[in-house]
Amino acid sequence: MTSHDPAPAEAPEADTADDRRYRAPALEKGLDILELLAGVATPLTLTQIVQRLGRSHGELFRMVQVLEYRGYLTTEAGGEGYTLSDRLFSLGMNQPRTRYLIEVALPEMRRLAQETGQSCHVAVHTMGDMAVIARMESAEQLGFSVRVGYRRPLLQAASGVVLYAFQPADVRARWEKLLDPVPSADALAAFRAHAEEVAASGIERTASRFVSGVTDLSAPILRGGAAAAALTMPYLSKLAEADAIDTAAIAVRAAAARISEQLVDDDHHL
Repeated sequence: MTSHDPAPAEAPEADTADDRRYRAPALEKGLDILELLAGVATPLTLTQIVQRLGRSHGELFRMVQVLEYRGYLTTEAGGEGYTLSDRLFSLGMNQPRTRYLIEVALPEMRRLAQETGQSCHVAVHTMGDMAVIARMESAEQLGFSVRVGYRRPLLQAASGVVLYAFQPADVRARWEKLLDPVPSADALAAFRAHAEEVAASGIERTASRFVSGVTDLSAPILRGGAAAAALTMPYLSKLAEADAIDTAAIAVRAAAARISEQLVDDDHHL
């Protein structure tokens, strides 16, 4: 090598923890805080956050303050603990494709609720969970609905199995790695087998795992041959009325198909 030749660039050091090429320690601390708070049911104080993440108070104090200032964390009135705000959820909802999906779905959801006297909601996949992004209340005085933002692991919800069932194999495999808690081999095998049944029938129809007297009816909203979302009706049987669940199931599939048809050319709206 001559004296004027540039020295060869040094290769980045191998990361013994994983195979990432680059690290951003400050960013990772912030993400650790957000992911920690996303997985707990009660607020955590700064001391509890420090203890659970195994870091020092000095490392995380400024990070928590910045996240709170930027609106990602919030504290309850009179309390010391931190919880996630809805800012991350709002950012996701502002994606053009998500906004357009909701705009298309709401009129069809309203029509479905009026036809059946039942509420309904639309859910999408996020990090191994299903999350509700839109809902329509029943026009009846008595009904059952799920709030926007409600989340459940894919394996625990009718919407979850529908979202999974209508995906290509590579997407299914990627989603399985995100499942939390990690299912047993038998549970995952049973879920996969049931997903194949749902894919063949075009609808999930199952008793709610959480509410007695409710049967979840869920059908895929398709975009490009895969489920962009799931349209789900928590069907509530009413003693004073003749049961019409078969008619409701047909209506859910029809509404999901109408929404899917309108998503075919959604790229022109982005």
